[in-house]
Amino acid sequence: MAFQSRKHPIKVHTDRRPATDLTPSRIVQRGAVEGLLRVGLQEQWHRDLYHRLLTLSWPRFMLLSAIVYVIANVIFAALYLLQPNSIANAAPGSYLDAFFFSVETFATLGYGVLSPNTVYANVVMTVETLVGIMTVALTTGVLFARVSRPTARVLFSKVAVVNIYNGQPTLMVRMGNERRSQIVQAEVTLTMLRSERTAEGEFMRRFYDLPLARARTPVFAMTYTAMHFIDEQSPLYNIDASGLEAGEIELLVTVNGLDETLGQVVHARASYLPEEVVFGHRYADMFGVTDDGRRAIDYTKFHATHPVP
Repeated sequence: MAFQSRKHPIKVHTDRRPATDLTPSRIVQRGAVEGLLRVGLQEQWHRDLYHRLLTLSWPRFMLLSAIVYVIANVIFAALYLLQPNSIANAAPGSYLDAFFFSVETFATLGYGVLSPNTVYANVVMTVETLVGIMTVALTTGVLFARVSRPTARVLFSKVAVVNIYNGQPTLMVRMGNERRSQIVQAEVTLTMLRSERTAEGEFMRRFYDLPLARARTPVFAMTYTAMHFIDEQSPLYNIDASGLEAGEIELLVTVNGLDETLGQVVHARASYLPEEVVFGHRYADMFGVTDDGRRAIDYTKFHATHPVP
């Protein structure tokens, strides 16, 4: 199947090749980066405008707001010039005077030097005032929503590790709370995605829940290590590093809980590809004691691992 774009053609192959021939791609991205290319989806931007404004990056959002503001004033300035002498105390035919008068009207500043001089100008001024009030209200609402939406500052280790814990192979993922506030009743889930072929020869991405030794903690204040014991019932049983690559396995980690400061539910997620799962390693110890006897956590060792027999 091939999709023809206006800029350049994009070929999408439905036949699956071996995992070694494919470029690793995450289903769940770290951060806000979109990792999947959506082909053939007819998206109508105006039907989900609010969500798009919330998901825009801050530079793009500010640039879009400035562009809309300038374009609106440019249009209304041109409307004022359609009738000569419609603005009192303005230079005849001056577009700059009309533009700055539009800015004053749009923002309801009203300096008093320029004013509507005709019925036509008053009608345009009325319409522009209404548009300005609505635009400012909508922009303020979206801006407040972007600033006030709850987010979790959870730090995930760069790699997951597999080592022996209490005599049993164990998959571990380290997480840390970057805020001084605590996450109450935090719940952690660990899921495995694996590419499989059905009896009919169809490829599917299947989800397998990986039970954790402890999936819930009453308080997530500093660090937390999710541990999955790889026993006979585990989907990862007898799978090594090459098996992870052959099955195009991806590990998904999600955390959600109640932020005690915000009083709202927050969540975070991360994923690990086969090359980000290290066998025979253990996370470095972060806890220590200072010279004056206080307990401390060294976050410089958060991502560090060391090999174990």
